[in-house]
Amino acid sequence: MQVRENEQGGLRMTPRAMRRLAVRATELLVDRISGLQEAKTWDGEFRDGLEKQLGGPPPEGSRPAEEVLEQVVRDVLPYAARLDHPRFFGFVPSSPTWPGVLADFLAAGFNINSCTWLVSSGTSQLELVVVDWMRIWIGYPKGAGGLLTSGGSTASVEALVAAREAAGHPDRPAVYMSDQSHSALKRAALIAGVRRENIRLVHTGDDFRMDMAELRRLVAEDRANGLRPLAVCANAGSASTGSIDPLGAMAEFCAREGIWLHVDAAYGGFALVTEDGRELLDGIEKADSVGMDAHKWFFQPYEAGALMVKDTRHLESAFAIGHDVLQDTVWGANHPNFADRGQQLSRAARALKIWMSVQTFGMARFRAAVQNGLDLARRAEEYVESSPMLELMAPVSMGVVCFRVNPAGSGYDEQALQEVNRKVLVRVFWDELAFFSSTSLKGAFSLRICILNHTTTWKDVRKTLDSVVRLGQDALAEE
Repeated sequence: MQVRENEQGGLRMTPRAMRRLAVRATELLVDRISGLQEAKTWDGEFRDGLEKQLGGPPPEGSRPAEEVLEQVVRDVLPYAARLDHPRFFGFVPSSPTWPGVLADFLAAGFNINSCTWLVSSGTSQLELVVVDWMRIWIGYPKGAGGLLTSGGSTASVEALVAAREAAGHPDRPAVYMSDQSHSALKRAALIAGVRRENIRLVHTGDDFRMDMAELRRLVAEDRANGLRPLAVCANAGSASTGSIDPLGAMAEFCAREGIWLHVDAAYGGFALVTEDGRELLDGIEKADSVGMDAHKWFFQPYEAGALMVKDTRHLESAFAIGHDVLQDTVWGANHPNFADRGQQLSRAARALKIWMSVQTFGMARFRAAVQNGLDLARRAEEYVESSPMLELMAPVSMGVVCFRVNPAGSGYDEQALQEVNRKVLVRVFWDELAFFSSTSLKGAFSLRICILNHTTTWKDVRKTLDSVVRLGQDALAEE
């Protein structure tokens, strides 16, 4: 097969070709990021269309690398939610810093595997540093620690496995969480060996926080029926409403009952870097474990989750397993091997992007960026409450605002309101001004915006809410 001008044969490229390709990729990324304000918030394509463009067997021959790069940027990557768009308010958005993006590029280029101290002592040290930052933000004592994970789903699994091992791997375990908890917690309980019928969903009140009286009742009933209460999972920023469970009361209850308390703070946990966030999350420091995602409210590229535990020994008791192939990792004795703290052996150098971003911008600017989300959510709450067209559906917490079109005194029933608000949601998608999503709050359909992006301004939020009012008026006129 003929070797192209800038290839060295095999799977290698010449330094000149490598530089040229990297420069073009950088140009494309910078153009994309700098043009987000004017871009659509979302674009998608049906599978049939993508199959025609991208399907088929792998080619036997080579193609120019620049041609492949341009095809990916033209035909693959645009068909996605632009999660870092300043008016993307759906689900839980992500808006990574440029140093974080470059950190992932460097880690891939250096081919780092942050599994053991022997294999990568540099990034292992950075992980110790970043984990200790998180320990301090949570308020954990010295001796606490953890590891970086792919995200909240993995952190939840590892937390419940650690809870199971700490409890002596009991028969008939039960796990408790609120009816507002993320599906990842239910999945984690199943993976940890809890039977589906022993995953208890505890009701919440009008504030969407766990009902402590019902929790106490369920635990007492389960003990009487021979079950072993294993763990209680608290929300510190639920996905639907941003609600925060009564962390202090839950910690006291779990301590009395000998039950592990895990806090799902996947996006809300990084509010701890602000004074407002520390007040909102008071009591989190009493939990046995906390899950946090830096790829959400700490502005990092995916994947950058974390699991923090009050006693790191619980993780190592659950996950450290010797293996002949790894016997040489005794080099660096008394140094931590992060593969002994979780389920992954091959691990990305996740700490590098967090460390580089903080070193570049400093915590004062990160703190202001997180506070911006809190402040904008409060302003959005004021807008909704002052609008005769809109109704607030839940107390505003963290960066989440739940609301719907429901003109004061209109007298529409729930079915009519649901139809109107579904029309608004669909039309927002096609209006291309913004993107937000919906949720169900005790059976009521609700629009929902989640404001976390460090580039989002009040102008972005107001334009989005103005469009909801306008589209709501149109939808109501059709009724």
